[in-house]
Amino acid sequence: MILELSHIYKNYYETDEDHEPVLKDVSLSVEEGEYLAIMGPSGSGKSTLMNIIGCLDRPTSGSYILDGVNILDQDDDTMSEIRCHKVGFVFQSFHLLPGQTALQNVMLPLSFAGVRREDRRDIAAQALAKVGLGDKLDSLPNQMSGGQKQRVAIARAMINRPRILLADEPTGALDQKTGAQVMELFEQLNDEGTTLLMITHDVNVAARARKTLYIVDGRLGDSLEGTGWNPSAGGAV
Repeated sequence: MILELSHIYKNYYETDEDHEPVLKDVSLSVEEGEYLAIMGPSGSGKSTLMNIIGCLDRPTSGSYILDGVNILDQDDDTMSEIRCHKVGFVFQSFHLLPGQTALQNVMLPLSFAGVRREDRRDIAAQALAKVGLGDKLDSLPNQMSGGQKQRVAIARAMINRPRILLADEPTGALDQKTGAQVMELFEQLNDEGTTLLMITHDVNVAARARKTLYIVDGRLGDSLEGTGWNPSAGGAV
């Protein structure tokens, strides 16, 4: 088991007495090499769940084990190390540095990981070649298409060989054809052994994963029965 969440709750406090539960008794186990999609409507708690899995946020209560480490016992410095080495992130809006080339964007995590300066360029160039951008090393983000920018983001996310890749609405800013190409790249990475967890509201994107779970009103399950949400209709049943 690479990831295990048990009875996770997350509250956002407006006052000491008043709080709004966003995640409600969420439990989740992910095996190494799994490709899992989590679907949910806007406001369902899926981004909050992704932030907790990615060690960007902490739950109000519950337990979280990632690659054998009890995450909630770790201090901030250790959490930063875990994010650097164990988790890769791919976001809808790419999050590339606009003044940096594709190569420089991909090299950035290597500097945080302590990779020797003389080795970073070759490693990053190989990562970009793997995602089909070997000819775009010196291109700035504003010189690339949305699909190319997302491929740079994927290369950057994978550069430190994380234990798990998290993708938050990875095709949300892309047209259908380009989104399909990105999903093919995810499938290739999974076939090579990458554990992949993706959140989406798009039923067609979720269908590309090996398994789908659903989060509605902060509760996670393997069925939509009784939730009142119909993703194909884009809203309530």
